[in-house]
Amino acid sequence: MGKTMQALLSLQSIEHRLAEVRKRLRSQSVAVEAQQGRIDELRAKHTQLHDESLGRQRQAGEVDLELRAREDTISKLRQSLNTAKTNKEYAAILTQINTLKADNSRLEDEALKFMQAGDEIRIEADEVARRIAEAEAKLEQIQQNSAEQVARLEQMRHELEQDREGAAGDVPAGALMVFERLAETRDGDVMAPIEIHGRKPPHEYVCGGCFMSIRAEHANALRTKDEIRFCDSCGRILYLQEQTSPQQT
Repeated sequence: MGKTMQALLSLQSIEHRLAEVRKRLRSQSVAVEAQQGRIDELRAKHTQLHDESLGRQRQAGEVDLELRAREDTISKLRQSLNTAKTNKEYAAILTQINTLKADNSRLEDEALKFMQAGDEIRIEADEVARRIAEAEAKLEQIQQNSAEQVARLEQMRHELEQDREGAAGDVPAGALMVFERLAETRDGDVMAPIEIHGRKPPHEYVCGGCFMSIRAEHANALRTKDEIRFCDSCGRILYLQEQTSPQQT
């Protein structure tokens, strides 16, 4: 294997480790954001329940005011019974009183339902509040653990970036430019080995990255030349592993 490919493989090894560290750093951020998202959802639910509870209280209050007004009317009608001049007038007032009392019974049931609904909503809101407290405590723990983990990962990233800079210095400028371009688009997964299948010629050549067939000329060129060859399918930089031998298929 030529010096360029050896240098690229050394760089790829560091790039793989660096990509993994970056991935772990992103996952730390995602964990915190996910927990915060759950808390935000619970808070929105709590606000909704609180508003619904207030709505039921207002409805119960409005019914109560209407009941009081009707009771006042009934009280006045009862007084009118004492001054009724005829049986017909007396009967009409009494019918009106009974109608109001029947309506009041219905309104009392309605008010009770509003109050019961409000109590149930408050109980649910209290449960959501408890869940919020638990979620916030968990978030604090996640943030603490994340901060410790991030500090370690940042140190690892710093050291790997230094190693990467040193390894990149051993790669020719043209090859390094190609590597860097692929590293950006493939999240560090730049190179792939050529797998050779078959007991005897003609062998089948396969990209170890995408597992698609490739032309034999890539392997032949890498055996004799120190140059960059790309997979025809995925575009990875191909390389021959040391002491590559055909694999049985």
